[in-house]
Amino acid sequence: MDRRLTPARSDLAASFLKDRVSAERYVDPVDHRCILPSAAIRRDASATAGMDDQVLYGEDFAVLEEREGWCWGFSRADGYVGWVEAGALSGETLKADHKITALRTYLFPEPNFKKPPIALLNLNARFAAGVVEGRFVEARGAGWVTTEHTAPLTEFAGDFVAVAEAHLGAPYLWGGKESLGLDCSGLVQMALMAAGIDVPRDADQQEAALKEMWDDVTADVERVRGDIVFWPGHVGILTDSEHLLHANAFTMDVTLEPFAEAERRIRVAENPVRTIVRLPR
Repeated sequence: MDRRLTPARSDLAASFLKDRVSAERYVDPVDHRCILPSAAIRRDASATAGMDDQVLYGEDFAVLEEREGWCWGFSRADGYVGWVEAGALSGETLKADHKITALRTYLFPEPNFKKPPIALLNLNARFAAGVVEGRFVEARGAGWVTTEHTAPLTEFAGDFVAVAEAHLGAPYLWGGKESLGLDCSGLVQMALMAAGIDVPRDADQQEAALKEMWDDVTADVERVRGDIVFWPGHVGILTDSEHLLHANAFTMDVTLEPFAEAERRIRVAENPVRTIVRLPR
């Protein structure tokens, strides 16, 4: 089992794994809602530990243990296991029915854009909608957001490539999946999520999942907009036959560059293209 997606340690495991893993004790996960714009999922219970993923505002984190201000468990959004600061989570249950569709938008204390904002919410953050006043909808328990930047969870973007393109220039951040900082697989995950396509967090996981869901066109000569290209440890999206959009640690941001140049540079690092997948037409 993939340790990244398996909430189990020698001393503790999720109860649904009782017949699959050995642990000293098993507990039922308890969902907690993220109440910050984003919260890091870290490898250890420390603010200096590496970040592998994030929980966005309104997403649930299933808690199995709380210890010294940290919660160990897994994200309900993509299953990633790790530690999240307890202060970023709330046990109050509010069933989300709306989401943020803009790259980012402000959360206000009142339905008035002249008031100082409370927070900056990111694409795909979710909330329980309350009343509507003018151009604002209530994010219950939090504040107000403009209706132009929201939609029901059941509505999706028509072009995931356009969603990804909106991130152009966003800084590179390992483990990030928000517009203020994200990595290669975070960009792909967020763009596809906005279009109603759920994929795992990391590039190798996405490659395996999309090869089952989409057409493998690796051997094709002609590339097209929307093809997703995988190298070992890296992933990007083609905006047309000749250009690759990707978050990368070479330029340290989301950049658009000629595919041939990117592929040549990555090949120098002995990582040839491994897979190209395409949404079935």
